[in-house]
Amino acid sequence: MKRSGPPGRGGGPGRGGGLGRASGMSETSRMGSGRVFPALPAHPDPEAPFATSWWGNAWLDALEESALDQARLARGRTYAREGAVDTITVAPGRIVAYVHGSRPRPYRAEIRLRTMLPQHWDRFLDAVALDPARIAALLDKEMPHALADAAVRADVPLLPGARELAPSCTCPDRGHPCKHAAALAYQTARLLDADPFVLLLLRGGEEQDLLDELSRRNTRLSAAEQHEAAVREESEPHAPVTTPGPALPGSALPGVPAREALATEYRSPLPPPLAPPAHAGEPPVLPSLPGAPDPTALEFLVTDAAARAHAFLTAGKDPFTAASPWHDAVRLAASHPGLTGRRTFSRQFAELARSVGRTPADLSRAAAAWRQGGEEGLAVLESPWDPPAGPFDRARGALVAADLPRMAIHRNHLTDAEGTLQLRYGRDGRWYPFRSEPGADDWWPDGEADVDPVGALAAVTEA
Repeated sequence: MKRSGPPGRGGGPGRGGGLGRASGMSETSRMGSGRVFPALPAHPDPEAPFATSWWGNAWLDALEESALDQARLARGRTYAREGAVDTITVAPGRIVAYVHGSRPRPYRAEIRLRTMLPQHWDRFLDAVALDPARIAALLDKEMPHALADAAVRADVPLLPGARELAPSCTCPDRGHPCKHAAALAYQTARLLDADPFVLLLLRGGEEQDLLDELSRRNTRLSAAEQHEAAVREESEPHAPVTTPGPALPGSALPGVPAREALATEYRSPLPPPLAPPAHAGEPPVLPSLPGAPDPTALEFLVTDAAARAHAFLTAGKDPFTAASPWHDAVRLAASHPGLTGRRTFSRQFAELARSVGRTPADLSRAAAAWRQGGEEGLAVLESPWDPPAGPFDRARGALVAADLPRMAIHRNHLTDAEGTLQLRYGRDGRWYPFRSEPGADDWWPDGEADVDPVGALAAVTEA
């Protein structure tokens, strides 16, 4: 259904500008680290809209008009309603979140939107400052239609247009968008609904920078209006005096100096430590600054540090004592889903593979095995063995009884006749599912390990 709202200005995603010198804002502030929003609760009512504001619906229009597959959009809406989207990070030009799907580890979904050039921000801020009602609306977390209309007239790309949202994801689906990126886009509409400054941040404008600049422009306009009023007063004694616009929040607010607040001998006792979370946290989106370290490499290191810290909190020791550099490289690759894939590899991932004398495809396959079962999962991938009689021998009969494909035996492997599905029996007594393209003999770990062969194979055939 087409939603109402001012049309966005078209344009493909790319390296836009941001709040530059023309608007009085520094490059550093423009490239700030953004805002982090905790995971939104489930949205179970299928009739409830994701957005109720016109600007939130304009965002969804841009998403749905550029989607190539409505089925993926529908699946993305389901994921969003079920609360599958984790913490959302919004930064200039992109939104990032981990989205939980059918696999054990979440996928890293991202949506990019070009940032506005300095001349765009000049025209936009002028349009806001000219009307005090527009400033008041933004402070009340509203985006008036009149402001969006003024942006269109000034050729300012405020609202996204069709095909301007650029989704991507670490999942193997090459849809535009895939269901994980679609879920992120639908949850983002809820953020936009609550605060239009989220859209302005995406376009490159930090909220406090915008308010500071609006305060300066509003002050200049008010001073000019008061000067004109004073001139009129001299010539026309009864001329009305213009009232200044609404006050903007600033840094000159009353407060208590820290040294006074701490000038006491009494110290409240520290609260008991919180219980460790179920999983290690994910890193925020880090900015790309001239001369700064590569943000992807930093995210990689932060992810590994978080995994080690979580292990120490839960087990009291570091479990990551790798048997060899290869094992450690596999563990590192498996700990960061944003670095690995079957067909495409980041520069950091390729460098990690070269450091241990392997190809990126070798490392990607091994990382998938590690995510299945740690060191045992890697051993199942790399080291066939001959299991003793017992559970392994009974597995084929259990599969046939469950109306699953008949499997041929080779050492600890069970393979279907088409050569597309395989179960590997590990020394830990679990069954590890694998999948290959027909006739390719190119086996990749696929799905979760299970002590029940029927459960392991059924999870893969139903995926």
